[in-house]
Amino acid sequence: MTPREKDFHAVTNRKEQILDAAASLFANNGYYKTTTAMVAAEVGVTQPYVFHFFKSKEILYLAVLERAQKRLIHAFSQVEAPAEMLHHHMGEAFNELMATHRDETLLCMQSYTTPEPNVRVIVKQRFAEVHKLITERFERAGIPNPRQQASTFIACGMVITMSEILELPILGDLGHLGHTE
Repeated sequence: MTPREKDFHAVTNRKEQILDAAASLFANNGYYKTTTAMVAAEVGVTQPYVFHFFKSKEILYLAVLERAQKRLIHAFSQVEAPAEMLHHHMGEAFNELMATHRDETLLCMQSYTTPEPNVRVIVKQRFAEVHKLITERFERAGIPNPRQQASTFIACGMVITMSEILELPILGDLGHLGHTE
């Protein structure tokens, strides 16, 4: 690896560390109580270094949401299962994201509560994209009422998220995520 490649790799890792720290802080403290100074301290860099990558807290927040939503879309897109098991396997994909990228997934699922106008526009678009993807997956599988089933699936994800945030596991006891008989 050349010195230039090493520098690029180090910078990329640092940017990912900033996104990871921000995801955790935003998920646990909310948008308003999290500061870029807190993110910088968590990573062990200066606040201007955070601003080198993300010009504002809002841009940082949106970058975390973008990364989380891409993971969600990717996870749901990769599920291959027969129609009768699609809900279940997509639910498992969601649960896997909760296990591997908990804070990011929680932040993504509760981001609709952030009232900042620019954030609200992006979050609305992202939830519409996820709903569209799930609807299309259910439709291709021949699942009846795919739009309603996609809404139910997302609603179950919201309940699981609330269960995690409130540390009230009984709320998240849904059996197969989004699967309705």
